Amino acid sequence: MPGDPALFAYVLRLGDDSLILAQRLSELVGKAPELEEEMALINIALDLVGRARLLLTYAGEIEGAGRDEDALAYRRDVLDFRNHLLVELPNGDFAHTIGRLFLVAAFDEQRYGALRHSADARLREIADKAVKETAYHLRHAGEWVIRLGDGTEESHRRMQTALDRLWMYTGELFAPDSVDEEMARRRIGPDLRQLEEGWNRRVNAVLAEATLDRPQASFMQRGGKDGRMHTEHLGYILAEMQFLQRAYPDATSW
Repeated sequence: MPGDPALFAYVLRLGDDSLILAQRLSELVGKAPELEEEMALINIALDLVGRARLLLTYAGEIEGAGRDEDALAYRRDVLDFRNHLLVELPNGDFAHTIGRLFLVAAFDEQRYGALRHSADARLREIADKAVKETAYHLRHAGEWVIRLGDGTEESHRRMQTALDRLWMYTGELFAPDSVDEEMARRRIGPDLRQLEEGWNRRVNAVLAEATLDRPQASFMQRGGKDGRMHTEHLGYILAEMQFLQRAYPDATSW
């Protein structure tokens, strides 16, 4: 419904997560280790772009201020974005890219699985599509984590190093704030704390098969989803992603 600030903030977070991760994966065109993997990652990015479009369109309708998906994607600055910090981290080497995708997809498996039962009909529709896509994203990334972790000494080292560096950003996924709590109370979104068990089960199973150690982090980074803090990397993402709209506002093709 128009003018629902909590629902707007919640849907915006979902859209921003998909949009920023899609932008990161799109950077791998021409840079993936093999052609087949490049096509796989770009197809995952396209899935995420499609999801972001649905969510940002819905967010604009909820806001009721005349902003469409393009305005929300291309005409907001860094601190207006509400994505988790994890999705804006640089690609790094292939192990880092795959590790980030795996951790996010394992979370999306739980998040969108729960949203299939949302009290919000529009989110249920989006979640029905998202769970099918996420199943592929998770299987693809998980198989690579296993292949690298249980591969050569070098691939194992790189995969373990990637997970160790990424782990401090996973705590934000399960740390609810007032928006998350209101959505859970209204049965629109899940209780994030209840998603952690399923995420742990999925992640632990893959790490065990990959002969990788589960990282231990005494400190967890957070602040992205409420806009308080982003890494310096998000500004560079937006500079590239928003260039045309910033340089030629309201331009149309003809």
